[in-house]
Amino acid sequence: MSNATIADRIYDTLSEQIIRGTLPPGEKLRQDHIARAFDTSHVPVREAFLKLEAHGLAVSLPRRGTRVSELDSAELREITEMRTALEVLALQHAGLAMTTAELHLAEEARKACDAAEDLPTWEARNRAFHRAILTPCRMPRLLAAIDDLHIASARHLLANWKSGWSQREDKDHAAILSLLRRRDVTAACELLRRHLRRADRITLR
Repeated sequence: MSNATIADRIYDTLSEQIIRGTLPPGEKLRQDHIARAFDTSHVPVREAFLKLEAHGLAVSLPRRGTRVSELDSAELREITEMRTALEVLALQHAGLAMTTAELHLAEEARKACDAAEDLPTWEARNRAFHRAILTPCRMPRLLAAIDDLHIASARHLLANWKSGWSQREDKDHAAILSLLRRRDVTAACELLRRHLRRADRITLR
């Protein structure tokens, strides 16, 4: 297995633990321990750390090493503004190009999200729904940037929304899909904008 593949595996594992709070803010990420856990050298561990830093999940501090970054409400507001701008842009293009098969996949993702029985499962399926309605834009760099923002947003949501979550139908998701089926892309984009800003207010309560 190449260093790049191992680095990706380390990143995926650590990022999931950070998002779910298993690795709390301020926790030191120890290269030696992680290298032993993955039976590898320090090189892929350092590569994974750099990727965590690039995604805002970790920080490298002089004489303190690499640590899980702190949660910051100002950062969440910035993430929301960026998500709103980029997801609406993606949906403007996706809505015009979406096929019947892609609408069906988005509907299945919506149903799976509504059926989630706990917050971590819902969060992952919510990300999958948003990815399903945006992927038809066929703009890989834009989608990669949105994926990064979803990861950063997920961490805040799981840390701050535990007491306020309950299983329910997401009416915004259903309405966005209904508008996309009617090819009313303008209305779908406006509803997506309101949906993202509403989620931000709930997370910051």
